[in-house]
Amino acid sequence: MQKTSARLLSLLSLLQARRDWPGAVLCERLDISPRTVRRDVDRLRELGYRIVATRGPDGGYRLDAGTELPPLLFDDEQAVALAVALQTATTAGAGIEEAAARALQTVRQTMPARLRRRIDTLQFTAVERPAGRPTPQADAAVLVSLSAAVGAREVLRFDYAAGDDHGADVGADRPEPPPRRVQPHHLITWGGRWYLVAWDLDRDDWRTFRADRIAPRTPTGPRFVPRDLPGASVAAFVLSRFQGSGGQGSGGQNPGGQDAGAWACRGEVILDLPAGVVSAYSRDGLVEALGPDRCRLVTGSWSWPGLAATLGRFDADIEVIGPPELTQAFAQLARRYAAAAAGGPTAGEPAAVNVSE
Repeated sequence: MQKTSARLLSLLSLLQARRDWPGAVLCERLDISPRTVRRDVDRLRELGYRIVATRGPDGGYRLDAGTELPPLLFDDEQAVALAVALQTATTAGAGIEEAAARALQTVRQTMPARLRRRIDTLQFTAVERPAGRPTPQADAAVLVSLSAAVGAREVLRFDYAAGDDHGADVGADRPEPPPRRVQPHHLITWGGRWYLVAWDLDRDDWRTFRADRIAPRTPTGPRFVPRDLPGASVAAFVLSRFQGSGGQGSGGQNPGGQDAGAWACRGEVILDLPAGVVSAYSRDGLVEALGPDRCRLVTGSWSWPGLAATLGRFDADIEVIGPPELTQAFAQLARRYAAAAAGGPTAGEPAAVNVSE
């Protein structure tokens, strides 16, 4: 039989592994008598662990949450996974960077020396993909409120800050809009931002809302029966919306939470670059490898010149598959760039028009 201290740790590890444990199973797993199990449970209770006894033919024990956080027990793999997760929290976009750093230091101090050495050798820097502008941080308290409403299946009311896709306020002197009323479905993260996927009760359609623009109102509304989300999964639904493929008529929208429909301009090209390189810089595009140094890219934008300019950022030869409007946009940009290189404007060249306006 194990010594008391080792046996207590083994018992605690089992109680943390699943919700309910029949007493007979614990006796078998620890190779001890029912009386010893009861005594060990009492010892853990004295240390602050809330262990509830369940009655019945399969009566046993359950580790419940308490008002205080007692010491936790992690196995080696859990400890390493926790340390990695805390280090990568700097790119979570949830405003928890400082708290994650303090939590990592706390966990490290409580680890045995052999685990500390493993953690210390796993040194890396979590770097978020560079963006054209700073990514707004969602408030952690807001994320908790949204997640709670999703779990409770309660109608959520919130104020939604107006803004264009560049983060600027729109119509600051306009009357304050009424609060949104939605049935929250999922809280997701995409590209360093947090979004709420919900059924908009006033617009009678699915919407995605940026969490950093949401200010929840209390109390929440009545409970509801969740609707079936379009698509095979929430991931498929979000990809269809964020990639601009629409698929739901007027229900399509951009990640800013505003109606946008499908991409107005969608093109296909072949690039003389490896698929892995293109994928790293084309978050919303579909990339297909055609060889070690060649790939097909399908992507979109809100104007043909804008799409051509986006594709031109790849330092590689480009073969346009279609449509003809994309070829014409490349020709237009070629004339414009040649004129710029010569030091003057392109004669008679019309300004680019954003077809989404």
